[in-house]
Amino acid sequence: MAKVADVTQPELDALADGAVLAGPDGVVTALNTTAARFLGLEREAQVGRPLGEVLALRDHDGRAWCAVNRPYDGLATRTGVPEQSWLLPDGTEVLVVARIERPRLDQPVARVAVSIRSGRGRARLDRERSDLVATVAHELRSPLTGVKGFVQALLNRWDKLSDDQKKLMLTTVSADSDRLSRLIAELLDVARIDTGRLQLYPRPSDPALLARRVVDSVGASTSRPLVLETPATVPEIVVDPDKYTQVVTNLVENAVRHGEGTVRLVVEPLTDAPDSGVRLVVEDEGDGIAPELRRRVFTKFWRAGATGGSGLGLYLVHGLVEAHGGTVTIGEAETGGARITVVLPGASPS
Repeated sequence: MAKVADVTQPELDALADGAVLAGPDGVVTALNTTAARFLGLEREAQVGRPLGEVLALRDHDGRAWCAVNRPYDGLATRTGVPEQSWLLPDGTEVLVVARIERPRLDQPVARVAVSIRSGRGRARLDRERSDLVATVAHELRSPLTGVKGFVQALLNRWDKLSDDQKKLMLTTVSADSDRLSRLIAELLDVARIDTGRLQLYPRPSDPALLARRVVDSVGASTSRPLVLETPATVPEIVVDPDKYTQVVTNLVENAVRHGEGTVRLVVEPLTDAPDSGVRLVVEDEGDGIAPELRRRVFTKFWRAGATGGSGLGLYLVHGLVEAHGGTVTIGEAETGGARITVVLPGASPS
């Protein structure tokens, strides 16, 4: 098959993005089927037409891509046009980037290669950023309002308040401050998981003892009954104790927030082997999680109903467990509620 602009048509059509090639005279020499579909054109009829006519892209002010970027003009050191957002004739947003080729710096442009990509990926990222901003704003507002209100009351009425009232206010301020600190830590961990920069500091830890501390801490702030079940002896595992505690805390608090009845936490060794690892099971007596939703539970900002929360807890659980080389799955408890199972290996995470 004869080549068009050093690239065969099947090779161009194999590209996931739209591609439009133009020669030194600004005339289109080739385009692939993806580009033709984006632009709403018949591919075969575009070869030989001016690039500005084929590339019918407009910005929000109605200006054309070629008129704005002028790929055949400018400095001889110019090698491309950075990614920009443009609108197709039907109003759909696409991301456009171009490469400008010259044989040598002292010679004119030999070829312009334009790549067109769907803007859905960036729109999704923009929505995730917006969700993150909204989540942070919502979750920070409540404790900050409490801190500000009680501090202002203490400043304005210090002499009129009893010691018990002062203690109650300061205790509430301390609890709200802890909540803010934890949210900030969660957001930092989310960023580290997303970028692959999460650091673990594993050491031999008692999983049952850490779980007991979590149950005692969460139990002090809820009227829901919490039950911890462990055998007489649970071997130590090599984990980051802070991250392990975070996993257990998020699972228990999630069960308290979204479930009903008694929350049951089981910590048990996988086998009789000393280094086999442990299994954590958290169950509630609520309505459970529908099978079709179980894959979505561990995504960012997933929430069940209108019970609040940042929507990051189970996403963090999944990321932290995987970082330890473990697994986390969702099933159904005998009571019909949700049953989340975490398996952590006994060896140190790599």
